[in-house]
Amino acid sequence: MKYRKLGKTGLDVSVLSFGASSLGSVFRETDDAESVRTVHEAVDRGINLIDVSPYYGLTKAETVLGKAMAGLPREKLILSTKAGRYGADEFDFSGRRILASVEESLERLGTDYIDILFLHDIEFAPFEQVAEEAFPALDKLKEQGKIRFSGVSGLPLAVFERSLAARELDAVLSYCHYSLNDTSLLDILPLLERREVGLVNASPLSMGLLSLRPAADWHPADAELRAACKKAAEHCAAKGADIAKLAIQFSTANERIPTTLVSTANPANIRRNIEWTDEPMDEELLGEVLAILRPVHNRSWPSGRAEYSGGGRQNG
Repeated sequence: MKYRKLGKTGLDVSVLSFGASSLGSVFRETDDAESVRTVHEAVDRGINLIDVSPYYGLTKAETVLGKAMAGLPREKLILSTKAGRYGADEFDFSGRRILASVEESLERLGTDYIDILFLHDIEFAPFEQVAEEAFPALDKLKEQGKIRFSGVSGLPLAVFERSLAARELDAVLSYCHYSLNDTSLLDILPLLERREVGLVNASPLSMGLLSLRPAADWHPADAELRAACKKAAEHCAAKGADIAKLAIQFSTANERIPTTLVSTANPANIRRNIEWTDEPMDEELLGEVLAILRPVHNRSWPSGRAEYSGGGRQNG
C-alpha cells in the first residue's frame, strides 16, 4: 500500500481508503459479522483512513463500524465521519445540532475523538447558516479535542470554492468528479494545493455507473451518460477486463489526489481492490475506454440548492 500526505494535516493516508457506507446496508442487505471482517481485512492490508456518516443506513454504518473498531488499535486509524445530513431529505447545520451529532457519533463509534469531521452535503443548506453556525461549531469541537481536523463534503465543486472563500479548511471530500468519466476535480486542484487542503476523492465507480450491472434507479445520471458508461464496461468485459479495476487504478494513480474511497462489505472485494492498486494499469485499454466516454466527459447532475447548479455542469 502506498501513502500520501493529506494537505497540511500532516497525516499520511493510504491511497485507497475505506468508505463505510456499505456497512449500513445502503446498497444491499449486509451481515454485520462479515462487515466487521471486511474492515479488519482493509486495515490488515494497509488501509488506514475509514470514512463514515450518521446518514449511512440511518446510523447503522457508524454502529457496525464501532463494533469493528473495538478490535483495532485506534491510534493507527484515521477516522472521518460527518454531520449535518441525517436522512434523504433531513439536514440540520445549526451549531447545536452539529455539536450533538458529534457526541452521538463518538458513542456509536466507541471512541473519544474523530480525526476529520466533514459537514455533509452542504449544498442542501443555505450557505449563510453553514458559515454562521456550522463553521464556528467545528472550531468549538477542535477546542474541546473532540475532532482533530475539519472540512466539508458535497457534489458541486462550487461548495469547496465558496467554503474556502469564507474560511480555512483542513480537508474536503469530493465524489464522482475524479473517475474515468469525470475528471472535473482537476479544475479545483490548484486552489486546494495552494491552500494546502487535504483531498479525499470518493466514488471512483461513479456510484455504480462504471459497472456491467445497471445503475440503481435512484442514480441521477441521464440516459446518455448511463449508456456511455455501460458501453465502456461492456468493452472492458469483451477484452476480459473489469472496468472496476481500471477505474480504481485510474483514480489512485494520480499522485496529486491523496486518497480514493471505495465501499464494500465483502472481505474478498476489499482485498481485490487493494491488490489492483499495486498492479500496472493497462494503458491501451484505458485509452480505449476514455475514447468511449469522451462524448459525456465531465457530465454530471445538479445537487442541492439552485445557487450550486453550476456544480451539475453539462458537457459533451
